[in-house]
Amino acid sequence: MKKYGWLAILMALLLTLGSVAFVQAEIIPAHGFGQIGLQAVVLCEELSVRQKPSSSAKVIEKLHYGALPIVMEQSNGWAYCALGDSEDSVQGWVNADYIAVDPAWYKTEAKTPVYAWKDTSAPKVGLMDKGTTLPILKEEGDWLVVSLRGAAGWIHK
Repeated sequence: MKKYGWLAILMALLLTLGSVAFVQAEIIPAHGFGQIGLQAVVLCEELSVRQKPSSSAKVIEKLHYGALPIVMEQSNGWAYCALGDSEDSVQGWVNADYIAVDPAWYKTEAKTPVYAWKDTSAPKVGLMDKGTTLPILKEEGDWLVVSLRGAAGWIHK
């Protein structure tokens, strides 16, 4: 009887350990409003900051992929942003199609494949190193769409 008791304990332990999921990433929630607005992230290679909300307005600054402007106002597809958190930081308008406003973030804790669509048999479009942080564009079931320097890819949670 003792022999089967230990076997039952061992089997229960193995089943418990087998059902434990290993965390492959940390999802950092959106920040919400800060002191002057919402943090955004630039999703394209280069984004013009303009004096007025118009594509013909004078360019006053250029932002690059991953820059973190602070959105203070949004109107008709444009976002009025501060490029820093001090009173004298540059402020201007950017096309809102090229930023993600107040996104959640995905931080890898191991090498993580990124797929062309939400299927682990889909072609891999990237392999993220441990510690990579990417903005989440969309969540769909067990899948996330993340930004990849002007493109997007799917990561299985």
